[in-house]
Amino acid sequence: MRVRHQSDNAEQIVATVVETMDAMKGKEIVTLDLRETGTAVTDYFVICHANSKTQVDAIADKITDTVLEKLHVKPYHIEGRDNTEWILIDYVDVVVHVFLQSMRSFYQLEELWADAERIVTEERD
Repeated sequence: MRVRHQSDNAEQIVATVVETMDAMKGKEIVTLDLRETGTAVTDYFVICHANSKTQVDAIADKITDTVLEKLHVKPYHIEGRDNTEWILIDYVDVVVHVFLQSMRSFYQLEELWADAERIVTEERD
């Protein structure tokens, strides 16, 4: 069983991340609830993709800024800033993945966690 928790507001982080991804025109936003899988190292994955590296970077920047501003939570770790094809933002209980579309298709992260509850956010126009 996983005991590494950063905060008691994982659901607030998820909601803020999803809202920010949507506002920044992230595509195919999916939240995976990993709590019942028994093997996950986090509670939630939040995943989206963008059509350009510039947009991937902008979405990731806005997420970190907004979560810090609204919830006063800093990421534990960030990876992928160098190539901006897949930026991972680790909030311990919530891990955010912002992909370039081609990288998301290649890695198919959602399929690796097929047993997790999947929450799809409908895209706004």
